[in-house]
Amino acid sequence: MASHRLPAAIRAPFEARTWRALLYVLIGLPLGVLWFALSVSFVSAGAGLLITFLGVPILAGALAMCRGFGAVERARARGLLGLDVRPPEPVRGRTGGAFSWMGAMLKSGASWRHLLYAVVHMPWAVFSFTVTVTFWATGWGLFLYPLWQWVFPAYLGQDGMQLYGDGSHDLYLDSPFEIAVTSVVGLLLVMVGPWLLRGFVAVDRLLVSGLLGPSRLATRVTELESDRGVVVDTAAADLRRIERALHDGAQARLAALAMDLGLAKEKLAADPKAAAVLVDEAHGEVKLALRELRDLARGIHPAVLTDRGLDAALSAVASRCAVPVSVDVDLPARPLPAIEGIAYFTVSELLRNVTEHAGARRAWVDVWRAGDRLMVQVRDDGVGGAESLAGRSLAGLTERVGAVDGVLAVVSPAGGPTTVTAELPWRA
Repeated sequence: MASHRLPAAIRAPFEARTWRALLYVLIGLPLGVLWFALSVSFVSAGAGLLITFLGVPILAGALAMCRGFGAVERARARGLLGLDVRPPEPVRGRTGGAFSWMGAMLKSGASWRHLLYAVVHMPWAVFSFTVTVTFWATGWGLFLYPLWQWVFPAYLGQDGMQLYGDGSHDLYLDSPFEIAVTSVVGLLLVMVGPWLLRGFVAVDRLLVSGLLGPSRLATRVTELESDRGVVVDTAAADLRRIERALHDGAQARLAALAMDLGLAKEKLAADPKAAAVLVDEAHGEVKLALRELRDLARGIHPAVLTDRGLDAALSAVASRCAVPVSVDVDLPARPLPAIEGIAYFTVSELLRNVTEHAGARRAWVDVWRAGDRLMVQVRDDGVGGAESLAGRSLAGLTERVGAVDGVLAVVSPAGGPTTVTAELPWRA
């Protein structure tokens, strides 16, 4: 913390990130020249031999080599710049043979982007290396000039560093004032150098992330596959919950009801009073079973949501909450039914958390539309400390909301209050 009391301009030349960036630029030149030379040589040879069959495997091998260069560059960026770029999808042929692999390699956009990186990075590495080394060496050399100025009179026979000379007139930096000014200029260069260096590595970051990672389409496909898995898992979990509820609730009560009615039937002639008691108990079981079935149906998809929309459905949920809940729904129209259902179940689960964990005295539910997004917010004045962790209900809500390209934000400091905001696509 003490170092943070110093201005950033003074800290920058001595920070570890600056020296890691310097090492990245210094290593980048020899690697860039090597990648460029090998890539251009093999690709040129492969392209020149395409009139024969030999050009195809050479060109495919050159692209595979460029992907190997990209793996090295991603590791270098991860270790020195802290930039973690996922590798692109591996190249696989449809049939698994060598010809299929070569065709897939030649059709792979990621492979050609790696080749483009090898070609573009070399001139940039030369430029950034030259400017960085010149600026860095000049800055530190001038800044430390008072420490090594004695070298000139001791070994070179001149009073100091020569600033100007035309054969008839020479200007040396040898007076105390000139030495001090030289050191101050060097200090300014030393302070500016790290920011110039960070600008250079910012360009390197763009090159690595833009050319050596997966394409946006591939990333989107991966996200959709993950979301599809979440939806399937959520649907399976809901089915298991419904099955348990039916098995442990209504089904058990109906089985007991059948037994009671069977006993009543047997005792109807011999003991009418006992049969009447059994019928009365069976009537009570029927009421409980109907109530459980209504609750289960409401948990699957409430009829009030389908018939009257979020305002009425959320008001019904709020009325069953253990703490007073204020509901404010301001929507110009109804969103897509699937989005409406997710919003309903999100509020239901959050209000259940308020009842069971928040220790709140009051809660608020606000629903509104912002552009093409449906905003759902639940607030309470409880003890706070809610976290979106694996295995918690909030983690399940995060996955459910994320499956439709939504976002769940939780703000719950210790001591409260807690605010959970869900942002869903409108999709009317």
